[in-house]
Amino acid sequence: MISNNRFGGTLLITGGTGSFGHAVLNRFLKNQIFDEIRIFSRDEKKQDEMRNHYVDNRIKYYIGDVRDADSVNDAVRGVDYVFHAAALKQVPSCEFFPLEATRTNVLGTQNVINAAIHYGVKKLVCLSTDKAAYPVNAMGITKALMEKVAVAASRNTTDTIISITRYGNVLGSRGSVLPLFIEQIKQQKPVTITDPAMTRFLMSLDEAVDLVIFAFEQAQPGDLFVHKASACSVEILAKALCSLLNFTYSPTIIGTRHGEKLHETLLTREEMSKAKDLGKFFRIPADNRDLNYKRYFVEGMDMKEQGDFTSLSTKQLDVVEVKEILSHLPFIKEALSSK
Repeated sequence: MISNNRFGGTLLITGGTGSFGHAVLNRFLKNQIFDEIRIFSRDEKKQDEMRNHYVDNRIKYYIGDVRDADSVNDAVRGVDYVFHAAALKQVPSCEFFPLEATRTNVLGTQNVINAAIHYGVKKLVCLSTDKAAYPVNAMGITKALMEKVAVAASRNTTDTIISITRYGNVLGSRGSVLPLFIEQIKQQKPVTITDPAMTRFLMSLDEAVDLVIFAFEQAQPGDLFVHKASACSVEILAKALCSLLNFTYSPTIIGTRHGEKLHETLLTREEMSKAKDLGKFFRIPADNRDLNYKRYFVEGMDMKEQGDFTSLSTKQLDVVEVKEILSHLPFIKEALSSK
């Protein structure tokens, strides 16, 4: 468990009606870490559902879109800290609408950064994805550019500490495969597997919150933080879930979707060469060289020999280990109790 120090003040979560926002509220309301938590999103239905679920006067709701600078400014005014989670993050939809992904993930992030600096926010943590490392799809490309925008801004402000967290598959988050598998099992249908050899990092929502809190507490301007997650193949994940739910594993192989990678990369070789090992996490400091081109063409930098940190190179979990992880997830417990 990451520190539950009380910070006081006001926290804003952009995209706060998503899975991450719920996990943050579950953690922070219980421990009274902040005096006020603002939820900013464009979906009034999800805000209404959240309002009915969390009956707490410390939560304030703001309708708006990170694409709209005015609505961002209204939400950020008077805020001490920001967790920026708003994004278009579905790989297939971003492939078909790359400009929409750019408007939200890149320009929307710039709006949040501008507002944070203008209104004197103390700390801003931007949430990124493994797909930003060696990006091969529109979602990853826009998230990679989002990271560059955040690092560039961190160089030009001393009052707002801007940092980034990057993580892979969050178990049970919106758009993850587990809810789909559970629904297929409930309907007595074969689970659909893209590629049995495909590997994915495994991370719980609580671990995602831990990572963001660690960045929030420890970051220097422009830092990137990564959780040292374990991984497994999609086949192992499906087998573990089927075993937990007493369902015969008999998959349908459908092939990879638009823009999918076979293995995830959380840190590239170049990033690993300067990564600081912090135990549960890696810290990658920002490249703060200036535009003196001598530094790029004459002096350069030493790079130690290091491989990528991928879902294939990290610890691989077997069925028993994955079952143990899944058995502690709330939505898995709910699925088990309904059988």
